[in-house]
Amino acid sequence: MVARCVFLTACLAVVVLMTGCPARTMEAVPRDVPSAFDNAFSAPPGQWPAQAWYRDFYSDELSTFVDLAAMNNWDFAAARARVAQADARARQAGAAILPSVDGAGTANFLAGHSAQGGGHELDWSAMLSASYEVDFWGKNRAAADSARFLAGASRAERDTVALTTLAGVADSYFQLLALRERLTIARSNSDAARRLLDVVQARFDAGFATPVELATQRTAFDTAQIAISDLQQAQTESRAALALLLGRAPEGFVVQGAPLDSLHEPQVTAGLPSELLMRRPDVLLAEANLQAGHADLIVARAAMFPSLSLTGSAGVQNPALPAIVLTIPGVGPSFALGANLIQPIFDHGRLKAQRDEAQARDTELLAMYRSAIIAALSDVETALAAIHHLDLAREFQVESVAQSERAFEGAQLRYEAGSGDYLVLLEAQRTVYAVRDQFVQYKLARLQALVALCKALGGGWTQQQAHDQAPSTTTWNINR
Repeated sequence: MVARCVFLTACLAVVVLMTGCPARTMEAVPRDVPSAFDNAFSAPPGQWPAQAWYRDFYSDELSTFVDLAAMNNWDFAAARARVAQADARARQAGAAILPSVDGAGTANFLAGHSAQGGGHELDWSAMLSASYEVDFWGKNRAAADSARFLAGASRAERDTVALTTLAGVADSYFQLLALRERLTIARSNSDAARRLLDVVQARFDAGFATPVELATQRTAFDTAQIAISDLQQAQTESRAALALLLGRAPEGFVVQGAPLDSLHEPQVTAGLPSELLMRRPDVLLAEANLQAGHADLIVARAAMFPSLSLTGSAGVQNPALPAIVLTIPGVGPSFALGANLIQPIFDHGRLKAQRDEAQARDTELLAMYRSAIIAALSDVETALAAIHHLDLAREFQVESVAQSERAFEGAQLRYEAGSGDYLVLLEAQRTVYAVRDQFVQYKLARLQALVALCKALGGGWTQQQAHDQAPSTTTWNINR
């Protein structure tokens, strides 16, 4: 027995020397990032967004909606369930590193009768068995690492869903408020068109206005009514979209709302691009997938090398030694030891193809990781550029509203006094409505650009947060 074990060990040592170890360390992934953002100079002084950055808009209703989304959003609930699945798979893969122990009890009653006589026998056993695969090539360890990295990727994916949901709630809420203001402006424009229609009708009845002027003003009034209808439909759709993010039915869903001017614009800074890579859950998601893919490549390579499994069992049985050559009758202790060495020789290239597939997958995940980095940098630059250009346009937006209102009031007074041109009045009416509506959309664009910047900067997320299991102290609790 000892001689056989020594011989087996010597053979295994020869195999090790001949084949070598297939595992290799993961190559460092280059992170070629700029030293600063091009549009960082345009950002107002501030700080990196906190995890509860949505509270910096000073809207209690928005904060309440975010809390509801954290508890009731079904996409987020599904993401949390996927995290639990990934953790369970990681525990399963980690179990292969250690030996497995099983208990078994058997009973077998034998009886027979012939002309020479009859007899019976009861064979039974109560045994504990253990098995262990010697992980020379790191296959089991790499499989456990892959599952652990995928569990981390699942957490990062959950956090990405959380951040996307949070930003979606803020965007939808602001859009709904903007639609209400645009609807108010459209109704004001309709009222003005109605009053002007009455004036034109009176002038037409008195013979001072032409049929063309009357028909044109009626068309302007009808157009204003159509704009109201379109905005009402858009408001209904926006409210339904917000209700969906909150995980509730749109029926009976009420949004109190507040003027856009009452909202506070948070002061957010972009920081350094290199810091961004540590604060984006989608970047960590791509990195964790890359690490898992590399571990899978180690598993595929190790599958091409010999595997050694050790087994052992011990217990009590009757007969004490059931064997073909030698049987020891009676009840007594029993044990068995075994070793199994397997080396794939010919499988028509199956293992090699699996290795090539894992290698290609590893290359794909590397490209996806680099793409995630570029996308993160691009998101921040886009948000910063949007804020910069909106800042430049602020003065012109305010001046445009003031001048268009002055022009419309003057044209209306002159026309009512009988000294103004109707076409000038009509153009002034169209302009003032368009400028007011554009200004509301401008205010919405500023708020949504700030939301986009906070989202692009990770929304206060950190890598440590992805690994924490304890509930967060902030309202937006990703671990609920």
